Amino acid sequence: MAGKAGEAKAPLKYLAGFGNEFQSEALPNSLPEGQNTPQKCPYGLYAEQLSGSSFTSPRSKNVRTWFYRIRPAVLHEPFSHAEAGNFTSNWSAHPANPNQLRWAPFPLPSKDHRVDFIEGLSSLCGAGDPCTRNGIGIYMYCCNTNMESMCFYNSDGDFLIVPQQGMLTITTEFGVMEVGPGEICVIQHGMRFSVAVDGASRGYVLEVYDGHFQLPDLGPIGANGLANPRDFLTPTAAFNSEIISGGFVVISKFQGQLFSAKQFHSPFDVVAWHGNYVPYKYDMAKFNVINSVSFDHVDPSIFTVLTCPSQTPGVAIADFVIFPPRWSVQENTFRPPYYHRNCMSEFMGLIKGTYEAKSGGFTPGCAQLHSMMTPHGPDAKCFDKASNGELLPEKIAVGTLAFMFESSLSMRVTQWAQEHPGLDKDYYQCWEPLESHFDPDWKPEEKKKSTA
Repeated sequence: MAGKAGEAKAPLKYLAGFGNEFQSEALPNSLPEGQNTPQKCPYGLYAEQLSGSSFTSPRSKNVRTWFYRIRPAVLHEPFSHAEAGNFTSNWSAHPANPNQLRWAPFPLPSKDHRVDFIEGLSSLCGAGDPCTRNGIGIYMYCCNTNMESMCFYNSDGDFLIVPQQGMLTITTEFGVMEVGPGEICVIQHGMRFSVAVDGASRGYVLEVYDGHFQLPDLGPIGANGLANPRDFLTPTAAFNSEIISGGFVVISKFQGQLFSAKQFHSPFDVVAWHGNYVPYKYDMAKFNVINSVSFDHVDPSIFTVLTCPSQTPGVAIADFVIFPPRWSVQENTFRPPYYHRNCMSEFMGLIKGTYEAKSGGFTPGCAQLHSMMTPHGPDAKCFDKASNGELLPEKIAVGTLAFMFESSLSMRVTQWAQEHPGLDKDYYQCWEPLESHFDPDWKPEEKKKSTA
């Protein structure tokens, strides 16, 4: 229920777990017992199902939630086209660009220019088609004001939100969650939400059209490690029963376009719910890092938090990967990320600190895209330092948190992103000082005989 003016803000409560069957009540006995759709629901509520999969999906992939709400979601005026600004899902509108791309930190709106979360969404790159439910989109958000009497839902896919600056208070039909820098949240297909901010805020959004995010399989790692299921948190039921005389605007992203409709009640009027199709958040500081303790820089897939798999086993529509603080102890090894040409597209962002493979130019709030088969790797300064430094055990990435959206799809950059004044046209120059160290007279060092 909405609090009264002057009341102290109660700490938010969450349900822990990933993929669980949850249930939550804001009023006692508001969930029906033993069935989903009784002839009359407790408290005179309406029963409404939100399906995140087809009815006949295998049980292991079948997701849905039952809401018990004051008014059904169908109670609204017709939708009409809404202004989209820099937000688009038309990925083929601008010519392709295979170059390594890097953007400076995206500017925050000025204090005299009020921008909410949806107005502040700008499309950077993506691939696929929301109409056929295959593809992804990557966006930046830069905003400084709350979504007042307004909510948003995505008819095309799931949003994974990565705050870089500013706390987000996200009200959903399931309840309220707070998500700040160092955390992520996932708001799945069709879930209505509204974002409030505590000041100028910036972050990244990954959208997937195919399926949903899941925890990666652990294989030989075993039963524990990486992101543990118990550390994911889902909000608990809370409701707003107000009649809104001025109207409440519902914005829908549908087939890559924005539409708006008006209604005169809050969409956050769910008194109780149960199911396994929920929004959730995760604190990246709880990630259990796996790394090499002998030799070589292992592949970054060991840092995967969440994955959205494709129909091909082992190939992801999108992986969410992080590079948190960790120990580096490999012997006789070039420890930073290796030089690479990849059959996947790699988009990186930086939440805080300094990324280990770049000595400059990659700062918090910026972004970089290394497209499919475009070469990339450490800059010259990083290479020289890592090639000649003493290989002592070292805690790396302290005070740093970088992440990557990796996709098997070949992404196209939008016109807005390609023409953005923050695009670093000199990015390629960070590799220009790399020199040839080839020595045709090189001979292997003679190994010392063992005295054992």
